[in-house]
Amino acid sequence: MGVDLESISEATSGAIGSLLSTTILYPLDTCKTKYQAEVQAHGQRKYRNLSDVLWEAVSTGQVLSLYQGLGTKNLQSFIAQFVYFYGYSYFKRLYLENSGSKSIGTKVNLILAAGAGACTAIVTQPLDTASSRMQTSAFGKSKGLWKTLTEGTLSDAFDGLGISLLLTSNPAIQYTVFDQLKQRLLKQKLKKADHDSSPVVLSAFTAFLLGAISKSIATFLTYPAIRCKVMIQAADPEDDDDDDKTKRAQSKSRKTVPGVVSAIWRREGILGFFKGLDAQITKTVLSSALLLMIKEKITATTWVLILAIRRSLLLRNGRLKNV
Repeated sequence: MGVDLESISEATSGAIGSLLSTTILYPLDTCKTKYQAEVQAHGQRKYRNLSDVLWEAVSTGQVLSLYQGLGTKNLQSFIAQFVYFYGYSYFKRLYLENSGSKSIGTKVNLILAAGAGACTAIVTQPLDTASSRMQTSAFGKSKGLWKTLTEGTLSDAFDGLGISLLLTSNPAIQYTVFDQLKQRLLKQKLKKADHDSSPVVLSAFTAFLLGAISKSIATFLTYPAIRCKVMIQAADPEDDDDDDKTKRAQSKSRKTVPGVVSAIWRREGILGFFKGLDAQITKTVLSSALLLMIKEKITATTWVLILAIRRSLLLRNGRLKNV
């Protein structure tokens, strides 16, 4: 089987879109992650709302710390989106070729998207864990990628993998809803368009809107698992006293799904599982909408460039054979 250029084009445009959207919204992502990671203790909490995190960075002169872990997050995001879009596009093409179907139903679409998401989670989990620890570290005290990855055991680098696999349902729901809405809109436009007109594509605003709707639905349905994952991957608090080992042991015992669920239930009640939902929706909706909007706009350009590169390589090989 040759190289699937269409899947590579989808993966590349998706990865570039992810890189740009992650960079633009990273300060909001840092505030959101630190807010989600905190569990109320003895009726008190450090951050009562998202703006408290931002104010802490401003008041302590650590505004640039809102970007701590950006490089790791971008690397993780680029690889994750490339793997996901390549896998998703490749699985769809493989299914259509083997099944003989002309279209993909919602159930099959969910399965294919979940499969692509599972591959992505396994490949990028260490980077995902490292970026979460860097974001939730005290402002100005974030460690580098290598030190963050090597300060614990190999299993520590895969903290939250189980929930990450469970959360493959999030992009599966998101992209399935997006694709279904997109196909319906394109069919309507195609009926109105002339046969000799240019290819029918979504406008930037429409792609943004569909991305926002699809991500809102996916985020709401999976949010309790999202918050548990953030808490599992969060950096341990800095301790300098003799009780450090005890506190670390207690912290480690809480970094499991049962431990996190128990902590949230005891200290915050059922509403605690939805703490930060508004911040999560704001960030992820903007990020996903930007990603899909950018992807839709650059996919055609990416495809043309890949074909041009392929043609150039074929011509060069042909010349070499004739020499």
